Amino acid sequence: MPESSPQYVLTLSCADRPGIVHAVAGQLAAAGCNILESQQFGDPFTGRFFMRVHISGPAGATVGGLREEFAATATEFGMEWAVHDLAVRPRVLILVSKQGHCLNDLLFRRETGALKIDVPAIVSNHPDFAALARWHNVPFHHLPVTPDTKPQQEEKLRALVEEQRIDLVVLARYMQVLSDDLCRDLAGRAINIHHSFLPSFKGARPYHQAHARGVKLIGATAHYVTGALDEGPIIEQEVARVDHTDSPDEMVAVGRDVECLALSRAVRWHVEHRVLLNGDRTVVFD
Repeated sequence: MPESSPQYVLTLSCADRPGIVHAVAGQLAAAGCNILESQQFGDPFTGRFFMRVHISGPAGATVGGLREEFAATATEFGMEWAVHDLAVRPRVLILVSKQGHCLNDLLFRRETGALKIDVPAIVSNHPDFAALARWHNVPFHHLPVTPDTKPQQEEKLRALVEEQRIDLVVLARYMQVLSDDLCRDLAGRAINIHHSFLPSFKGARPYHQAHARGVKLIGATAHYVTGALDEGPIIEQEVARVDHTDSPDEMVAVGRDVECLALSRAVRWHVEHRVLLNGDRTVVFD
């Protein structure tokens, strides 16, 4: 295929049974597509089959046309599926509060091309990072929130998601709990990051609490947002070793680094369509 050929990713899951790979490959071949990469996983515990196929389409192919051609195969196997056009950069809304390390890391990775995303807006319940947003030429929306104004603030957030055609919402140390309604609206397209000490060391200053207990490992977890606080399907985790010589502030610095790594990987894998939901777990194709 010529380099200019359009490229797509097909993702699917369904009940496992013989003939799925054969049917998928045959349908793609009939549509004039070339398979560039294919990954699959059959979960013996749930009986579900998962597949990600990176394909090159024929000249003139469209994502709509490919969806139409694949629909019959998907129906035959009862698939949950999608076709993604790799020429379209996902639109990511970043939420942040008063800790900006994850925000700064995501913006830097976008700037350097390590994350192939567009960031049409940043939202914060504090004004602290307006200057950083301006430096990156990203519109900044200060949406303060109190317990009394939370419903109105979330309506503004929901409207922004719709107006900006947001594909993914990233809670980059956004220290607000989303309502159950908003969690349902964003199901499968909102990612959160937090330290991995939970359920230990809840509340304020978790790294200082961990230092007082002499922990040896510091970690971070990136997961999809659900109504169950900090318990959504896990996409990525990162750890770093510490010891008795590390001060509480040094542990905080280590924690920031692992949070940035875990979150950036989770975002990249999501926007590259490598993450498929498997109940309360995920399948992540590398």
